[in-house]
Amino acid sequence: MESVLDVYKTPYDRRFPVICMDESPKQLIKQTRIPIARKPGQDAREDYEYARNGVANIFIANEPLKGRRYTKIKSRKTKKDWAYFIKHIADRLYPKAEKIRLLMDNLNTHTPSALYETFPPQEAKRIWDRFEFIYTPKHGSWLNMAEIELNVLMGQCLNRRIDNMATIRKEVKAWERHRNNKKAKINWQFKTDDARIKLKRLYPTILH
Repeated sequence: MESVLDVYKTPYDRRFPVICMDESPKQLIKQTRIPIARKPGQDAREDYEYARNGVANIFIANEPLKGRRYTKIKSRKTKKDWAYFIKHIADRLYPKAEKIRLLMDNLNTHTPSALYETFPPQEAKRIWDRFEFIYTPKHGSWLNMAEIELNVLMGQCLNRRIDNMATIRKEVKAWERHRNNKKAKINWQFKTDDARIKLKRLYPTILH
C-alpha cells in the first residue's frame, strides 16, 4: 500500500508517466416489455423482468496527473484481450515514454506471462520492457484510481439497461471525449501518513 501511495506522490514526468489501469464487466440487458416514457406528473417506468444479452468488458487506462483516460470495449476479458490493451498503451498512447509505470490489481490475467501467451517472445519482451508493473495489495484495489474512473463511468454513462455492444462503445467513447476535454482529474488526498493512522490495525505489531 505504501509503495502505491509513493507512486502517487511522484511529480509529473512525461518520460515516466503513471498510468492506472482497470477493467469491469457490464451486463447487456434487453427489455422484455416496452418501457413507459415519462409523462407530466409521472416518472418513466420499466418492467422488472429483463433478458440477459451477453456481457461487455470495459478496459480503462487513466493518467491522473494529466486528466486523461482511454477506454476499450471487448466482449471478453481474457489474457489475450489484456495483452493487446497493454500493447496499445505502449505503442499508441505513450510511444515516446522511456518507462510506463502501470498500476493495476492482482487479477490473474494481469501478468507478463499473458504477453508471452499472446505474442512471439521478442515482441512480448519488447512490450514488457516498456513497463514497470505496480500492483495494488490484495483486497486493496480501492487504491487504484482507475477504479474511481470506472465508478464515474458507470454512474454518468452506463447506469441503465443497454442491450447491445454498439451502444456501449458509442456512449463510452462520448463520455471519454467529454472527460478528456474537461481534463477532469481525481483529487487524491489519501497519503502514507493517513494510512498509518486510519489503517493502523493493518500494520504489524512490534513487540519490544
